[in-house]
Amino acid sequence: MSNPFYAAFLLALEAQRVIELRLVRIAWGGAEAQAEMVSMVGEKVVAAMEAANTLLAGGSHDRVIRRSIDESFLDLSDVREADRVTLCRDMRETVRAWTGIPTCVGIGATKTLAKLANHVAKKVPELGGVYDLTDPVQYDHWMARIPPEDIWGVGPANARKLEALGCESVADVRDLDTRAVRKAMTVVGERLIMELRGMACLDLEEIAPTRKGCAVTRSFSDRVEDLATMEQAVAAHAARLGEKLRAGGLATDHVTVFFHTSEHDRGRPQRSVSSVVTLPEASNDTLVLVRACLHGVRKTWKDGHRYCKAGVVTTDLVPLAASQRAFPGLGQLDMDHGAALMGALDACNRRFGCGAVVPGSAGFAPRREWSTKFDMRSPRYTTRIDELPTVAAA
Repeated sequence: MSNPFYAAFLLALEAQRVIELRLVRIAWGGAEAQAEMVSMVGEKVVAAMEAANTLLAGGSHDRVIRRSIDESFLDLSDVREADRVTLCRDMRETVRAWTGIPTCVGIGATKTLAKLANHVAKKVPELGGVYDLTDPVQYDHWMARIPPEDIWGVGPANARKLEALGCESVADVRDLDTRAVRKAMTVVGERLIMELRGMACLDLEEIAPTRKGCAVTRSFSDRVEDLATMEQAVAAHAARLGEKLRAGGLATDHVTVFFHTSEHDRGRPQRSVSSVVTLPEASNDTLVLVRACLHGVRKTWKDGHRYCKAGVVTTDLVPLAASQRAFPGLGQLDMDHGAALMGALDACNRRFGCGAVVPGSAGFAPRREWSTKFDMRSPRYTTRIDELPTVAAA
């Protein structure tokens, strides 16, 4: 029987050789080097998740639950306790070799304890990026030393509530009366206590729950006072809504459009309106959504106000393939033509960048004067080549 970690080692060596060749190409400079750098940055992000999923699951994705772009949960119940740390160390080193991205792994009896173990692995370099919190001695040691605000799901408001209950460590939180916690933090707090005691209350969702709603909202960089600018902003939001729905294979038969003024504009007339527009049948076609949203804007627009925010919201999403069709001649949409057109639009945006192809009513991103400003945003080193730090040698 072949050893998967030996195979992973061979793949890592091959990947390192490929990386060396690509770096040589970059060193030559020019347009090809720029394109190669953009490609490498994007590939690293995708490869990090794929490498972790493949290795953790022994060659499949069935046992790995992706929580976000850079985090996953894995069910280790089928792995012997004596082998868990070794497995996680091998996984961590393989991800580092394949992608160059460092990771940390936390092992716990529940999701919440696994997150705490991951927190310890990050804070203590001597652990080598892997920590097992299932050991009773280590469990007691760290429960008494981690503050309550470091618990997964405890925000500033709940941290203050726990402080009021006399909690100075995770151990104090764990030992609270569940009735008092439920009264202060609802059933979510009670689940948290049970998770800290080693009783799993947050199951691994091997099939992600179907999305029920979707929203695209933005504050304007400056106040909007004319209908044309508001229409452009809402059309752009509707286009983004369509992209999100198509990515999940979902559709909607109604959209809610809203826009409002700012309460901080003292002495100015205030207004907050919304409009629900119903479609003849469920759709995720950008052009259909844009038309519906623009109708909602025109129906509720009123001059003489300085609007600060607008958005598009939809609920009760359904799978497009299983949605109810309208009768022919009574509003039925041309699904086949729309699907082909949206497929081409999405392909162009994947290849040339988000917003490369948009409906004319949404305007091109560089010319949108209303777009939200991101002057204080942290550099996006992993996804934007133009934001990478540069070094000059004299």
